[in-house]
Order: sequence, then structure tokens, then C-alpha cells
Amino acid sequence: MLSALPGDNLGVRHGSPPAAVVALHGWRRTSADFALLLEGLDATAPDLPGFGAAAPPPGPWGAADYAAKVVPVCGEGPPVVLVGHSFGGKVAVMLASAYPDRVRGLLLTGVPLVAPPAPRPSWRYRAARRLNRLGLVRDERLEARRRRTGSDDYRAATGVMRDVLVRSLAETREGIYRRALAGVACPVELVWGGHDADAPVAVAEDATTVLAEARLTVLPGVGHLVPTEAPAALRAALDRLR
Repeated sequence: MLSALPGDNLGVRHGSPPAAVVALHGWRRTSADFALLLEGLDATAPDLPGFGAAAPPPGPWGAADYAAKVVPVCGEGPPVVLVGHSFGGKVAVMLASAYPDRVRGLLLTGVPLVAPPAPRPSWRYRAARRLNRLGLVRDERLEARRRRTGSDDYRAATGVMRDVLVRSLAETREGIYRRALAGVACPVELVWGGHDADAPVAVAEDATTVLAEARLTVLPGVGHLVPTEAPAALRAALDRLR
């Protein structure tokens, strides 16, 4: 059942407040992903703005904006263990770096902290984009081509959430999340699916070279959705931080 949370957030409470664990879900996911992970704990899983029951943000927020929005959820009691999956992991990294007094441990899984080399757009799309700038191809036609060639996340996103996605990808390419890792002082557990195609294991291995205190666990045969595919393995790492 969804509850009102501090900071005008919405989400699911597990156990009793104050929460000892706060979990942040991935892109196009919701707080429900953590139902098994957080069972029996005093924990909270908010729906991030624009997902689940939460209204979209007022503008194209970056991960730091999301972190500022959810930090009140981490402020009800002693410092929390913060869990972040995928996009929620980007938010968790920014939160742990900017508000170290609120986080005593960080658990990351499937987080695209660094960007793989971007494939070059097809010559057809590049030509359509050039013609659009010249006023020879309508915006609607360019948008239709964008939808055919873009990722599933891009095609599914609309309005401000598409702008949020574009900004998140740009922040990854600019190295914002990797630099923020250097500001994380608490212990960090990295639990990665060995078959994660969205954030390959090499991303986690790179993160261990930046973090002051990190442990990496790779799960053979598991993909990107570790919270629902392998909650027991994620819980074991969470217990090490508690």
C-alpha cells in the first residue's frame, strides 16, 4: 500500500519508521520491485517522480535534483543504508555524495555509471535531421524516425520524462556519476547480473577503482533486473551493510 512520505514523496513503507533502509528503483520501474528485498525490514521505497504513483517533475531534472527530492525520506532517523537500482542508483550515488551524513552504506545494482561508446546514427536519420534544420522535413516526421531508431526507454518516454532521460544519458556521458563516486565515503556493495546488457559488469569493475571501500559480487546468469531476478543475493549484500 502506498503511503505519504516526507518531502511530499509517495511510496511503500515496510515495518515501522524510522526507515533503516531506503531503496530507489530503476527507469520505468516502481517501488514494487523491492517487495521481496525489504521484507521484514524497517524500510522505505519511494516512487521516484514520473514513475508509479508519483507525478512527473516540473522540469528536466538531473539525478542531483532527484536526490534532493528524496533526501527527506532518508532523514527520519539515523543514517540509512541506501539501495539503488539502475536509474535509482544514479540518484543514490548523487545523494550519498552530496549528503554523506544521511547514508551509512550504499548498495548499487545495474547502474549505468559510465557510458559505452555511442553508435553513430544511421545516414538516413542524419539526413532527415539535416533536412529538418533546413525546414524541408517536418518535426513530426523527424520525431517518427527518432521513435523508430531510439531505445525502448526513449520510445516509451513522453513529455518531460523524455527530457529527463536525455539529461540522464548526457550526465552519464559527461562522467558526472563517476566523479560523484569519488565523494562517496561509506562502504559500498556492488551486486551485478553477469548478463546485464544495460550496465555490463565492466561498469561495476570500473566503479571499484574509484570508490574508497567497495565489494563487487557478480551473479552468473542474472540480467539487469537484479531486484526481481535475484532478491536473495541482493539481500545478502544488504545484510552486510546493516
